[in-house]
Formats: sequence, C-alpha cells, structure tokens
Amino acid sequence: TEVTEKLEEVIVIWTKQIRQVLVESEQIRREADDVGPSAELEHWKSRMSSFNSLLDEIKSSRVKKIISILQAARSKTLKQWKELDGSITIAANEAKDNVRYLYTLDKFFGPLASASPVMMEHIPSLMNTVCMIYCTSPYYNTSEHMTSLFLKITNQMINTCKTYLCEG
Repeated sequence: TEVTEKLEEVIVIWTKQIRQVLVESEQIRREADDVGPSAELEHWKSRMSSFNSLLDEIKSSRVKKIISILQAARSKTLKQWKELDGSITIAANEAKDNVRYLYTLDKFFGPLASASPVMMEHIPSLMNTVCMIYCTSPYYNTSEHMTSLFLKITNQMINTCKTYLCEG
C-alpha cells in the first residue's frame, strides 16, 4: 500500500500539471493587431507539437507501468487520469487536424503578403479554401476560429496595401 500511495501522489502531481497545460491552451491568445494568417498556422503547429510530446510521455513505458500497478491496486486516482488522457488526445487531434487544414491555406500566404494589390486575383481561391475548411473540419469550424482566421487574413491584406502605398 505504501508503493500505491506514492504512485498515487505521482499521478495527482501529473494530473495537476496536465490540467494546467489544458487550461493554458484554452486561454485567449494575445496577439499583435497586425498579425497575419501564417501566425494562425504557427500557433496550431506549436500546439500540436506540445500535445504530441505530452501524448508521447503519457504513452511511455514508465507511465504505463505506473498506471498498470494502480489498476491492479484499484486506485481511485485513475478515473481522473483517464479523463485527462482523453482530453489530451482530443486536444492533440484538434491541433493536428487544424494544422492539416490550415496548410491548405499556406500557398495563399505568400501572394497575400507580397507588396502588390494584385493579390486580389488570389482572393476567390482563398475564400473557397476557407469555406472548405469551415464545411469539412471537425474542429476548426467554430465562429471563434473562423473569426480569428478572417481577422488575420484581413490584417495581412491591409499591411500589404500599406506597404504598396508607402513604396509607390
């Protein structure tokens, strides 16, 4: 029972740490007013990396051994652990899926950032791709995500036009 108690203490500490990561990941991002759409892709790539690292750690043999010992001891701490494991998996899947969809926009970011208002020829294709993301993505099709993306696209267009006007 002494070993079980020590392992339960470890699980409680891990649970608190994982909860903190989940809470921080859901907080509103603070970004500069003029940040472009590539920042959205970078955000999700970073989030995907963080959650995948956390998943790798959770699936490590060391953690699996501790979990199996606590399962054999019928520890009550495992209920919370399983819920958190599921939450981390969902967050990792969301980030991975969002990166996959946002990469379809990546080809538009260069022309959108070029210092010429000729970018207008790319807008219909860009909007069709955004529409496809909204219609097919199981995670990215929320008003918060789409608003953030449209804001960044608009920021980039404004910055590109400012640059063009100042150079011309």
